[in-house]
Amino acid sequence: MFDISEELKKLPQKPGVYLMKNENGEIIYVGKAINLKNRVRQYFQSSKNQTAKTRAMVPQIVEFEYIVTDSELEALILECNLIKQYEPYYNIMLKDDKTYPYIKVTIQEDFPRIFITRRMDKDKAKYYGPYTDVLAVKETVETLHKLFPIRKCKKNLPKEIGKERPCLNHHIGQCLAPCSGKITSQEYKEFIKDAMDFLEGKHEGIRKKMEEEMAEAAENMEFEKAASLRDKIRSVQSIAQKQKMANISVGDADVVAMARAFHECLVQVFFIRGGKMTGRENFTMTAPEEQSRSEILTAFVQQFYTGTAYIPREIILQEDLVFEEKELLTQYLSEKKGGKVTFIVPLKGEKQKLVELAHKNAMLIFEQFGEKLRKEEQRTKGAMEELRQVLGLSQRLQRVEAYDISNTQGFESVGSMVVFEDGKAKNSDYRKFRIKTVVGANDYASMKEVITRRLNHALREKAEGNTSSFTRLPDLIFMDGGKIQVRAAQEVLASFGMDIPVCGMIKDDRHRTRGLLFEGEEIKIPFTSEGFRLLTRIQDEVHRFAITYHRKLRQEKALHSVLDDIKGIGEIRRKALMRHFGSIEEIAQAEVADLLEVEEMNIPSSEQVYAFFHQDELQN
Repeated sequence: MFDISEELKKLPQKPGVYLMKNENGEIIYVGKAINLKNRVRQYFQSSKNQTAKTRAMVPQIVEFEYIVTDSELEALILECNLIKQYEPYYNIMLKDDKTYPYIKVTIQEDFPRIFITRRMDKDKAKYYGPYTDVLAVKETVETLHKLFPIRKCKKNLPKEIGKERPCLNHHIGQCLAPCSGKITSQEYKEFIKDAMDFLEGKHEGIRKKMEEEMAEAAENMEFEKAASLRDKIRSVQSIAQKQKMANISVGDADVVAMARAFHECLVQVFFIRGGKMTGRENFTMTAPEEQSRSEILTAFVQQFYTGTAYIPREIILQEDLVFEEKELLTQYLSEKKGGKVTFIVPLKGEKQKLVELAHKNAMLIFEQFGEKLRKEEQRTKGAMEELRQVLGLSQRLQRVEAYDISNTQGFESVGSMVVFEDGKAKNSDYRKFRIKTVVGANDYASMKEVITRRLNHALREKAEGNTSSFTRLPDLIFMDGGKIQVRAAQEVLASFGMDIPVCGMIKDDRHRTRGLLFEGEEIKIPFTSEGFRLLTRIQDEVHRFAITYHRKLRQEKALHSVLDDIKGIGEIRRKALMRHFGSIEEIAQAEVADLLEVEEMNIPSSEQVYAFFHQDELQN
């Protein structure tokens, strides 16, 4: 169990993003903080000063997790990306079209400019940001123009060189007047390079120069100038930093780092898509103490990327892979992706900082959530392994599907399919089936129809070259029921020439999970085992999904009016007839002339209604 009071004590006093979860494990809120410890603890203190939204949200929080960043600005970018990804219920108010400013350098021009923009176009320009403090951004750009004599005008250079006299900025020393041909493009770009270095944080030389000027101004008793330089230094230090969480140069990449203690390891993967960090995942591994970090990461890459659907262009690693395996993995993943895949172990720069950040988060999670992660893995993947061993199957169980039929005395029969992968429900792969070929309560025939339609769908999509989740066949099939349901599935699989093991999920007299029926024998599973708990979750879930769909169809049928079956009678005329006559019985007894008394009715529609209720009389 997640002890909130204990976990609050473990929070770091660092900037980052926190994710609040409810009892179902759903993320209901994503927030950012300059100090995670202080911010997250505020939610669980006195509600006296809390907003109505917070008071409604806090009782639903059963656990939280967090991602540490290097600055509040990075936390902002990550927060925005995670909100878009998870769409938490309590973040709805934050979903607007607000855009944050960037600093743009038009390096594609012969005489580049530096200015603020809120759009990021694909124009080969260099962008820095986004930033949250607009005033600080403006002051930074103004400072850049004072430090470097760069043009502010929008003239088309060199096309317009010499057409006009230099502007005032040239005369006050803030522009080298490239518009008059006083400087070459190459000389001008040296200043642009210095300005870009400054924006990328390589501003030690500039800062020292400004500090020297400030000291000199103070010695000369020019206190206003010294104060102005002091403020500029502070402003530049607060904003002139490159944002790793929105680093355009990284593109699509995964950042992989790990933490270990003895034989236990935790690998953290940051997912960067389109230059933005969109999320992360943690993976626990066990390895002998004598195995090196390189060997562990090599094993992780082999196991993770051979089974994942998406492979990025770059995989940025904390340690290099084992030399003998690296070339083979590069070749295999490149062929699987259909493009070159590169492994990178950065020693400096932004990519190395990303690796450091992933390692820092891995260490924190390993120290504070390691036990929870191990329990979660035992509850999911461990439970799947228990079921595999109980059934005596040789193949690892990754994907299982469960089926159930629901009806009320044969009325509105429906089938349901739920999917569990690595012990976790995969809701996106759930499917509902409305029984089409079976009349009445016939679970055997209904189940055959459902399994047949599911397999036909998979084969059709494969033939069409689609790669949807429906084309993936399960490693094991669970049927909610006994021998009849299992035999139905086995007969369909045999007709398709498929060999997938099928189990029946048996319930006791109180309609609770009891065990499995496999190959004609009932298999008992210890009630206290994780495998039995997983089996119970699967059986409850497939039953819930079927019942929910069945109830929905029954409700729709109950709301259906016999008038809806009459040609020419839509919603407006149906409501008008019911208002005028009061009941279906009165409408059925009405003559055409009586029906015409309703304002919305005309002769053809009245005749249709009369004919519908007097079919037998008209036929005779």
